[in-house]
Amino acid sequence: MILRRRGVLAGVSAAAALAVSPPGWAVQPVRPKRHLTILLGLREGSALDKGARHFFGFLAPHMPGTDITLTNLPGDAGRTMLAALGDAAPNGTTVGWVITPTLPARMIDRNEPSLGQRIQLLGQILREPIAFVSPSNDPATTIQDIIQRASDDADAVPLGTPPAGSAPHLAALRLQVLAQTQLNIVTFPSAAAALQAVLDGNVSAAALGLSDAIDPLRDGSLSAIGIAARRRFGLLPDTPVLDEGGIPLSAFIRCGVAVPVGTPAEVSAPLIEALKAATSDDAFREQAEASGYYATWADGADWLKQMQTEQAALAALWRTNPWLSSSGG
Repeated sequence: MILRRRGVLAGVSAAAALAVSPPGWAVQPVRPKRHLTILLGLREGSALDKGARHFFGFLAPHMPGTDITLTNLPGDAGRTMLAALGDAAPNGTTVGWVITPTLPARMIDRNEPSLGQRIQLLGQILREPIAFVSPSNDPATTIQDIIQRASDDADAVPLGTPPAGSAPHLAALRLQVLAQTQLNIVTFPSAAAALQAVLDGNVSAAALGLSDAIDPLRDGSLSAIGIAARRRFGLLPDTPVLDEGGIPLSAFIRCGVAVPVGTPAEVSAPLIEALKAATSDDAFREQAEASGYYATWADGADWLKQMQTEQAALAALWRTNPWLSSSGG
């Protein structure tokens, strides 16, 4: 009887031991949660910032077990974020939401080519056209109307843009070169300020990223007089593109993800696949178009080629029409 009790107790103890310490083949180790910090060179709450945050909301389900943190570093017209990304450890824990032409423009106007040399583009996700708009209560007919009126009296036709060196401002400078006319380009501290100026009729027209102008265009507060592109867009199918009027200006804001140079391919590969999957999500595409963007994936290598072409054009523009008073910004 005593032996039997001891046997039972031994069996219970053995079972308890097995419950606490299962055999090696049954062990399910708890993987530590991966942390990913995404740097945004954008002012929080801006249209571009909202577009980025919308995307990363769709990315999260494609990266299970990853804690994603978004950090805004908007200083020095985007340069602060680009420098921080280049300085980050190349281990896949820090990536950046990179925008062109912001990147090549900062490489040129800050005389700092290393900004681009220290990061690697993984892929373009969003593409946003530059729109030229005017107040609905006193609309210009076309962008050619603005150019003609500026030829007669440039001061009487102010063209508002976001800050010097921003994508819409660079598009306005390129328009001026192509039109061979001095335009009265007036810069504002932000895209929101430029938008308000054209809504109030304080400027004759404005160059803005479509995401900044899409809501007032839809509600009729603004009139679209031209898109800086070679073909019409589904979002604004009735709006002429500048190329139709003999102005071969194509200007887009392109957004995507980059990592520090030296990040191993085996680390970047799963991130790229997650980025592709999120970009192709139908719900994300619909939301992007509602906000004035197009979800269009382009591999890092293709995006880099496009950026290098853009960089050469901006370098030529800088030599004749520097958008800052000095290269130091």
